[in-house]
Amino acid sequence: MRQIFGSGGRGVNRRAPSGWMVRMTPADEILDVVDDNDEVVGQAPRGEVYARGLRHRCVFVLARDGEGRYFVHRRTPVKLVFPSLYDMFVGGVVGAGESYDEAALREAQEELGVSGLPSPVPLFKFLYASPDGAQTWWSYVYEVRCEPPVSPQPEEVAWHAFLTAAELEHRLADGAWQWVPDGLAAWERLRAFERPGGPGPA
Repeated sequence: MRQIFGSGGRGVNRRAPSGWMVRMTPADEILDVVDDNDEVVGQAPRGEVYARGLRHRCVFVLARDGEGRYFVHRRTPVKLVFPSLYDMFVGGVVGAGESYDEAALREAQEELGVSGLPSPVPLFKFLYASPDGAQTWWSYVYEVRCEPPVSPQPEEVAWHAFLTAAELEHRLADGAWQWVPDGLAAWERLRAFERPGGPGPA
C-alpha cells in the first residue's frame, strides 16, 4: 500500500472546487517517493521531499543541435535546488504518476521553450547521491535533437547558449563556472557510456 507523505497538487496550475484556477508553487508539486529499487512507495509535495530527503525520480535531457553543440544554461536564483549554477542538461523531477519518458519530453519542451520536439532517447539510469548523502534520486539520462532558436522559460533559465564539445570541456576544466553536482555526475557517466570499450555508466 502506498503511503501519502503530504498533500498538495500536481503541476503548476490546479482547478479548485470553486472552478477557479489556483497557481501552485514548485514546492506544492506532488512527486512519487521511491525505494532502492525505484518502486513507488508513497507520494509527497516536492518541498517536503527535499526537506526530508525522500528518494524520488528525475530526468536529465542532453539537448544538441544539428551541429552537435550542447545546450548549456545557468539556473535562476529562485530555483529550489542548485540556484544560479550552470548545467549541461535540461530536466527536472518526475511528477506523481508520470513516466520517465513523459517527464523527459515535458521538461525538455518547457525549459527549452519549444514545441514539437521528438521524443528524447533514453540512454541509462543511475542513482544519484548528494555529496553529503542527505539526498538521493533516481536519474534517467536522455538525449534529444533541438534546433535553435529556443526560448527558455525565464523563471527557469537565466542565461543560455549552444556550446561545442571543446567549449563545454573548457568550461568544465577552467573552474570559472560552478556546475550542478547531479549534472556533473550524469555527465561523467555519459562520457563513460559513450566511450568505446568503456565500462558504461556506473
